[in-house]
Amino acid sequence: MPTSVQLGKRLIQHNSKPYVIAEIGVNHEGSMQQAKKLIEQAKKGGADAAKFQSYKAGTLASKHSPSYWDTSKEATRSQYELFQKYDGFGAQEYIELAEHCQQVGIDFISTPFDDQAVEFLDPLVPFFKVASADLTNTPFLRKIGNKRKPVVLSTGAATLAEIDEAVRVLDQSGCPNIVLLHCILNYPTPNPQAHLRMIEGLRRAYPQHVIGYSDHTLPDESMIPLVSAWLLGAVVLEKHFTHDKTLPGNDHYHAMDQKDLERFIEMVERIGVLMGPSSHKAPIETEEISRLNARRSIVLTRPVPAGHVLEETDLTYKRPGTGISPLYWDDVVGCRILNNLEEDHVLKWENLNLSS
Repeated sequence: MPTSVQLGKRLIQHNSKPYVIAEIGVNHEGSMQQAKKLIEQAKKGGADAAKFQSYKAGTLASKHSPSYWDTSKEATRSQYELFQKYDGFGAQEYIELAEHCQQVGIDFISTPFDDQAVEFLDPLVPFFKVASADLTNTPFLRKIGNKRKPVVLSTGAATLAEIDEAVRVLDQSGCPNIVLLHCILNYPTPNPQAHLRMIEGLRRAYPQHVIGYSDHTLPDESMIPLVSAWLLGAVVLEKHFTHDKTLPGNDHYHAMDQKDLERFIEMVERIGVLMGPSSHKAPIETEEISRLNARRSIVLTRPVPAGHVLEETDLTYKRPGTGISPLYWDDVVGCRILNNLEEDHVLKWENLNLSS
Protein backbone atom coordinates (compact mmCIF):
# COMPACT_ATOMS: atom_id res chain seq x y z
CA MET A 1 0.00 0.00 0.00
CA PRO A 2 1.20 3.55 -0.64
CA THR A 3 2.71 5.35 2.29
CA SER A 4 1.23 8.47 3.79
CA VAL A 5 2.78 11.91 3.44
CA GLN A 6 2.27 15.12 5.39
CA LEU A 7 1.62 17.95 2.96
CA GLY A 8 1.17 21.19 4.83
CA LYS A 9 -1.86 20.91 7.08
CA ARG A 10 -3.02 17.52 5.78
CA LEU A 11 -1.90 13.90 6.04
CA ILE A 12 -2.40 12.41 2.59
CA GLN A 13 -2.97 8.68 2.07
CA HIS A 14 -3.95 6.51 -0.86
CA ASN A 15 -7.67 6.90 -0.11
CA SER A 16 -7.66 10.60 0.83
CA LYS A 17 -9.75 13.29 -0.70
CA PRO A 18 -7.40 15.10 -3.08
CA TYR A 19 -4.87 17.64 -1.91
CA VAL A 20 -5.45 20.38 -4.47
CA ILE A 21 -2.64 22.69 -5.57
CA ALA A 22 -3.78 25.86 -7.32
CA GLU A 23 -0.81 26.58 -9.58
CA ILE A 24 -0.83 30.37 -9.79
CA GLY A 25 2.66 30.24 -11.25
CA VAL A 26 3.27 33.64 -12.81
CA ASN A 27 -0.36 34.39 -13.65
CA HIS A 28 -0.05 37.38 -11.31
CA GLU A 29 2.12 38.89 -14.10
CA GLY A 30 4.33 40.69 -11.62
CA SER A 31 1.55 42.34 -9.60
CA MET A 32 1.71 41.70 -5.85
CA GLN A 33 -1.89 42.85 -5.52
CA GLN A 34 -3.03 40.37 -8.15
CA ALA A 35 -0.95 37.60 -6.61
CA LYS A 36 -2.67 38.13 -3.26
CA LYS A 37 -6.11 38.18 -4.90
CA LEU A 38 -5.31 34.87 -6.59
CA ILE A 39 -4.32 33.38 -3.23
CA GLU A 40 -7.65 34.49 -1.79
CA GLN A 41 -9.59 33.11 -4.75
CA ALA A 42 -7.75 29.78 -4.50
CA LYS A 43 -8.69 29.54 -0.83
CA LYS A 44 -12.34 30.43 -1.55
CA GLY A 45 -12.42 27.85 -4.33
CA GLY A 46 -11.30 25.10 -1.95
CA ALA A 47 -7.62 24.60 -2.79
CA ASP A 48 -5.22 23.30 -0.15
CA ALA A 49 -2.20 25.15 -1.53
CA ALA A 50 -1.44 28.23 -3.60
CA LYS A 51 1.68 27.64 -5.67
CA PHE A 52 4.02 30.02 -7.47
CA GLN A 53 7.18 29.67 -9.56
CA SER A 54 10.48 31.15 -8.36
CA TYR A 55 13.01 31.77 -11.11
CA LYS A 56 15.23 34.24 -12.87
CA ALA A 57 15.38 34.05 -16.65
CA GLY A 58 19.17 34.22 -16.68
CA THR A 59 19.58 31.09 -14.53
CA LEU A 60 16.75 29.14 -16.13
CA ALA A 61 17.11 29.40 -19.91
CA SER A 62 19.68 30.22 -22.53
CA LYS A 63 18.88 33.22 -24.67
CA HIS A 64 18.66 30.72 -27.54
CA SER A 65 15.99 28.46 -25.97
CA PRO A 66 13.08 28.05 -28.42
CA SER A 67 9.42 28.00 -27.36
CA TYR A 68 7.54 24.70 -27.02
CA TRP A 69 4.02 26.00 -26.30
CA ASP A 70 1.02 27.03 -28.39
CA THR A 71 2.27 30.27 -29.95
CA SER A 72 -1.25 31.22 -31.00
CA LYS A 73 -1.93 31.76 -27.29
CA GLU A 74 1.52 32.98 -26.26
CA ALA A 75 3.38 34.60 -29.13
CA THR A 76 6.78 34.78 -27.42
CA ARG A 77 9.11 32.45 -29.30
CA SER A 78 11.99 32.33 -26.85
CA GLN A 79 11.86 30.72 -23.40
CA TYR A 80 14.34 33.30 -22.13
CA GLU A 81 12.15 36.19 -23.31
CA LEU A 82 9.03 34.64 -21.78
CA PHE A 83 10.66 34.00 -18.42
CA GLN A 84 12.15 37.48 -18.41
CA LYS A 85 8.63 38.93 -18.56
CA TYR A 86 7.67 37.39 -15.23
CA ASP A 87 10.84 37.04 -13.14
CA GLY A 88 10.47 40.28 -11.17
CA PHE A 89 9.62 38.63 -7.84
CA GLY A 90 12.52 37.82 -5.50
CA ALA A 91 12.96 36.50 -1.97
CA GLN A 92 11.20 39.42 -0.28
CA GLU A 93 8.14 39.14 -2.51
CA TYR A 94 7.83 35.41 -1.78
CA ILE A 95 8.15 36.05 1.95
CA GLU A 96 5.26 38.49 1.64
CA LEU A 97 3.20 35.97 -0.33
CA ALA A 98 3.93 33.23 2.20
CA GLU A 99 2.75 35.51 5.01
CA HIS A 100 -0.42 36.30 3.08
CA CYS A 101 -1.09 32.59 2.57
CA GLN A 102 -0.72 32.07 6.32
CA GLN A 103 -3.21 34.85 7.00
CA VAL A 104 -5.68 33.44 4.48
CA GLY A 105 -5.28 29.87 5.74
CA ILE A 106 -3.80 28.12 2.71
CA ASP A 107 -0.44 26.39 2.25
CA PHE A 108 2.21 28.44 0.42
CA ILE A 109 4.28 26.59 -2.18
CA SER A 110 6.61 27.78 -4.91
CA THR A 111 8.59 25.69 -7.36
CA PRO A 112 12.28 26.63 -7.26
CA PHE A 113 14.14 26.73 -10.55
CA ASP A 114 17.62 27.56 -9.25
CA ASP A 115 19.80 27.00 -6.19
CA GLN A 116 19.13 30.46 -4.76
CA ALA A 117 15.38 29.85 -4.85
CA VAL A 118 15.82 26.56 -2.98
CA GLU A 119 17.57 28.43 -0.17
CA PHE A 120 15.13 31.29 0.31
CA LEU A 121 12.07 29.06 -0.12
CA ASP A 122 13.23 26.44 2.39
CA PRO A 123 11.94 28.26 5.50
CA LEU A 124 8.71 29.24 3.71
CA VAL A 125 7.37 25.98 2.27
CA PRO A 126 6.14 22.78 3.98
CA PHE A 127 7.32 20.72 1.00
CA PHE A 128 9.15 21.26 -2.27
CA LYS A 129 7.50 20.96 -5.67
CA VAL A 130 9.89 19.97 -8.47
CA ALA A 131 8.96 20.59 -12.09
CA SER A 132 9.05 17.83 -14.71
CA ALA A 133 11.88 19.62 -16.49
CA ASP A 134 14.17 19.12 -13.48
CA LEU A 135 13.48 15.42 -12.97
CA THR A 136 16.85 14.59 -14.57
CA ASN A 137 18.74 17.46 -12.89
CA THR A 138 20.72 15.34 -10.43
CA PRO A 139 22.67 18.07 -8.58
CA PHE A 140 19.51 20.14 -8.21
CA LEU A 141 17.58 17.16 -6.85
CA ARG A 142 20.37 16.52 -4.35
CA LYS A 143 20.19 20.10 -3.12
CA ILE A 144 16.43 19.81 -2.63
CA GLY A 145 16.66 16.36 -1.04
CA ASN A 146 19.23 17.69 1.43
CA LYS A 147 16.53 19.97 2.87
CA ARG A 148 14.83 16.81 4.24
CA LYS A 149 11.33 17.91 3.35
CA PRO A 150 8.70 16.01 1.36
CA VAL A 151 9.00 16.46 -2.40
CA VAL A 152 6.19 16.50 -4.95
CA LEU A 153 7.80 15.54 -8.26
CA SER A 154 6.13 15.95 -11.65
CA THR A 155 7.02 13.24 -14.17
CA GLY A 156 6.08 14.81 -17.51
CA ALA A 157 7.99 13.39 -20.50
CA ALA A 158 9.88 10.97 -18.22
CA THR A 159 10.65 7.28 -18.60
CA LEU A 160 10.35 4.87 -15.70
CA ALA A 161 14.14 4.56 -15.65
CA GLU A 162 14.47 8.32 -15.28
CA ILE A 163 11.86 8.37 -12.51
CA ASP A 164 13.69 5.52 -10.76
CA GLU A 165 16.91 7.53 -10.81
CA ALA A 166 15.23 10.71 -9.56
CA VAL A 167 13.61 8.81 -6.70
CA ARG A 168 16.95 7.20 -5.85
CA VAL A 169 18.76 10.56 -5.80
CA LEU A 170 16.11 12.22 -3.63
CA ASP A 171 15.95 9.25 -1.28
CA GLN A 172 19.72 9.05 -0.83
CA SER A 173 19.89 12.81 -0.28
CA GLY A 174 17.58 12.60 2.72
CA CYS A 175 14.15 13.32 1.27
CA PRO A 176 11.66 11.65 3.68
CA ASN A 177 8.67 11.31 1.30
CA ILE A 178 8.21 11.59 -2.45
CA VAL A 179 4.90 12.17 -4.23
CA LEU A 180 4.97 11.36 -7.95
CA LEU A 181 2.65 13.30 -10.25
CA HIS A 182 1.63 11.93 -13.62
CA CYS A 183 1.94 14.80 -16.07
CA ILE A 184 1.95 15.36 -19.83
CA LEU A 185 4.38 18.11 -20.77
CA ASN A 186 2.19 19.72 -23.44
CA TYR A 187 0.68 23.20 -23.09
CA PRO A 188 -2.20 22.64 -23.46
CA THR A 189 -2.70 18.87 -23.35
CA PRO A 190 -5.50 17.69 -25.68
CA ASN A 191 -7.77 15.24 -23.86
CA PRO A 192 -6.71 12.25 -26.01
CA GLN A 193 -3.12 12.91 -24.94
CA ALA A 194 -3.82 13.04 -21.19
CA HIS A 195 -3.17 9.28 -20.80
CA LEU A 196 -4.65 9.11 -17.31
CA ARG A 197 -4.18 5.34 -17.18
CA MET A 198 -0.51 6.09 -16.59
CA ILE A 199 -1.64 6.96 -13.06
CA GLU A 200 -2.43 3.27 -12.58
CA GLY A 201 1.00 2.42 -13.98
CA LEU A 202 2.71 4.73 -11.50
CA ARG A 203 0.73 3.19 -8.65
CA ARG A 204 1.89 -0.29 -9.69
CA ALA A 205 5.51 0.78 -10.22
CA TYR A 206 5.77 2.82 -7.01
CA PRO A 207 3.42 1.28 -4.41
CA GLN A 208 5.43 2.87 -1.60
CA HIS A 209 4.75 6.39 -2.88
CA VAL A 210 1.65 8.56 -3.00
CA ILE A 211 0.64 9.27 -6.60
CA GLY A 212 -0.92 12.42 -8.03
CA TYR A 213 -1.57 14.29 -11.28
CA SER A 214 -0.53 17.63 -12.73
CA ASP A 215 -3.11 18.64 -15.31
CA HIS A 216 -2.59 20.76 -18.44
CA THR A 217 -5.86 19.98 -20.24
CA LEU A 218 -8.35 22.73 -21.00
CA PRO A 219 -10.91 23.02 -18.16
CA ASP A 220 -14.53 22.12 -18.86
CA GLU A 221 -17.76 22.47 -16.93
CA SER A 222 -17.53 18.97 -15.47
CA MET A 223 -13.78 19.06 -14.64
CA ILE A 224 -13.65 15.48 -15.94
CA PRO A 225 -9.82 15.19 -16.15
CA LEU A 226 -9.31 16.02 -12.46
CA VAL A 227 -12.27 13.92 -11.31
CA SER A 228 -11.08 10.96 -13.41
CA ALA A 229 -7.52 11.29 -12.14
CA TRP A 230 -8.72 11.21 -8.55
CA LEU A 231 -10.89 8.14 -9.17
CA LEU A 232 -7.85 6.42 -10.70
CA GLY A 233 -5.92 6.99 -7.49
CA ALA A 234 -4.27 10.40 -7.87
CA VAL A 235 -4.69 12.07 -4.48
CA VAL A 236 -2.48 15.12 -5.07
CA LEU A 237 -3.86 17.25 -7.91
CA GLU A 238 -2.20 20.30 -9.43
CA LYS A 239 -3.66 22.63 -12.05
CA HIS A 240 -2.83 26.14 -13.23
CA PHE A 241 -5.05 28.79 -11.66
CA THR A 242 -6.11 32.18 -12.99
CA HIS A 243 -8.62 34.95 -12.38
CA ASP A 244 -9.39 35.26 -16.11
CA LYS A 245 -9.04 32.44 -18.64
CA THR A 246 -9.48 34.82 -21.56
CA LEU A 247 -6.25 36.71 -20.88
CA PRO A 248 -3.37 36.27 -23.32
CA GLY A 249 -0.34 34.41 -22.04
CA ASN A 250 1.07 30.94 -21.68
CA ASP A 251 -0.70 29.83 -18.51
CA HIS A 252 -4.11 31.57 -18.48
CA TYR A 253 -6.03 29.76 -21.21
CA HIS A 254 -5.51 26.20 -19.89
CA ALA A 255 -5.95 27.19 -16.23
CA MET A 256 -8.95 26.77 -13.97
CA ASP A 257 -10.54 29.71 -12.20
CA GLN A 258 -12.32 29.93 -8.86
CA LYS A 259 -15.65 28.73 -10.27
CA ASP A 260 -14.00 25.72 -11.94
CA LEU A 261 -12.30 24.86 -8.68
CA GLU A 262 -15.52 25.22 -6.69
CA ARG A 263 -17.30 22.84 -9.10
CA PHE A 264 -14.51 20.30 -8.76
CA ILE A 265 -14.50 20.45 -4.95
CA GLU A 266 -18.29 20.07 -4.92
CA MET A 267 -18.02 16.96 -7.12
CA VAL A 268 -15.31 15.54 -4.87
CA GLU A 269 -17.62 15.95 -1.88
CA ARG A 270 -20.53 14.30 -3.70
CA ILE A 271 -18.42 11.47 -5.08
CA GLY A 272 -16.71 11.03 -1.73
CA VAL A 273 -20.07 10.26 -0.16
CA LEU A 274 -20.61 7.57 -2.80
CA MET A 275 -17.09 6.15 -2.36
CA GLY A 276 -17.43 5.48 1.37
CA PRO A 277 -14.67 5.28 3.96
CA SER A 278 -13.11 1.92 3.08
CA SER A 279 -12.28 -0.31 0.11
CA HIS A 280 -12.66 -3.48 2.23
CA LYS A 281 -15.69 -5.43 1.00
CA ALA A 282 -18.03 -6.30 3.85
CA PRO A 283 -21.73 -5.96 4.70
CA ILE A 284 -22.60 -2.55 6.07
CA GLU A 285 -24.82 -2.10 9.10
CA THR A 286 -27.92 -1.04 7.15
CA GLU A 287 -27.78 -4.24 5.03
CA GLU A 288 -28.46 -6.50 8.00
CA ILE A 289 -32.24 -6.48 7.53
CA SER A 290 -31.75 -7.34 3.85
CA ARG A 291 -29.42 -10.21 4.73
CA LEU A 292 -32.12 -11.63 6.99
CA ASN A 293 -35.09 -11.17 4.67
CA ALA A 294 -33.82 -11.28 1.08
CA ARG A 295 -31.47 -14.23 1.44
CA ARG A 296 -32.78 -17.78 1.50
CA SER A 297 -32.98 -20.54 4.08
CA ILE A 298 -33.35 -24.31 3.76
CA VAL A 299 -37.10 -25.06 3.89
CA LEU A 300 -39.01 -28.37 4.09
CA THR A 301 -40.96 -29.45 0.99
CA ARG A 302 -43.29 -31.69 3.05
CA PRO A 303 -44.12 -32.60 6.66
CA VAL A 304 -41.48 -34.80 8.30
CA PRO A 305 -41.70 -36.80 11.54
CA ALA A 306 -39.17 -36.82 14.36
CA GLY A 307 -36.32 -39.22 13.60
CA HIS A 308 -36.59 -38.77 9.84
CA VAL A 309 -33.26 -38.63 8.01
CA LEU A 310 -33.35 -35.72 5.60
CA GLU A 311 -32.97 -36.35 1.87
CA GLU A 312 -32.51 -33.72 -0.85
CA THR A 313 -36.12 -34.25 -1.97
CA ASP A 314 -37.26 -33.11 1.49
CA LEU A 315 -35.59 -29.74 1.03
CA THR A 316 -35.79 -26.53 -0.99
CA TYR A 317 -34.58 -22.94 -0.47
CA LYS A 318 -36.83 -19.96 0.14
CA ARG A 319 -36.84 -16.57 1.78
CA PRO A 320 -36.35 -15.34 4.49
CA GLY A 321 -32.76 -15.96 5.47
CA THR A 322 -33.49 -16.42 9.17
CA GLY A 323 -32.91 -20.17 9.12
CA ILE A 324 -30.05 -22.41 8.00
CA SER A 325 -28.38 -20.95 4.89
CA PRO A 326 -28.26 -23.06 1.70
CA LEU A 327 -24.51 -22.52 2.10
CA TYR A 328 -24.75 -25.52 4.48
CA TRP A 329 -26.96 -27.67 2.19
CA ASP A 330 -24.53 -30.58 2.11
CA ASP A 331 -24.23 -30.55 5.91
CA VAL A 332 -28.01 -30.71 6.37
CA VAL A 333 -28.66 -33.60 3.95
CA GLY A 334 -28.38 -36.80 5.98
CA CYS A 335 -29.17 -35.20 9.34
CA ARG A 336 -31.90 -36.64 11.59
CA ILE A 337 -34.89 -34.49 12.56
CA LEU A 338 -35.44 -34.10 16.32
CA ASN A 339 -39.15 -33.22 16.28
CA ASN A 340 -42.19 -33.30 14.02
CA LEU A 341 -42.07 -30.45 11.52
CA GLU A 342 -44.67 -29.16 9.07
CA GLU A 343 -44.35 -28.42 5.37
CA ASP A 344 -42.65 -25.09 4.56
CA HIS A 345 -40.88 -25.03 7.92
CA VAL A 346 -37.75 -22.88 7.89
CA LEU A 347 -35.08 -25.18 9.27
CA LYS A 348 -33.00 -24.09 12.27
CA TRP A 349 -29.94 -25.86 13.64
CA GLU A 350 -31.88 -26.75 16.79
CA ASN A 351 -34.21 -28.90 14.63
CA LEU A 352 -31.36 -31.26 13.73
CA ASN A 353 -29.41 -34.02 15.45
CA LEU A 354 -25.94 -33.06 14.30
CA SER A 355 -24.32 -36.11 15.86
CA SER A 356 -26.26 -38.62 13.75
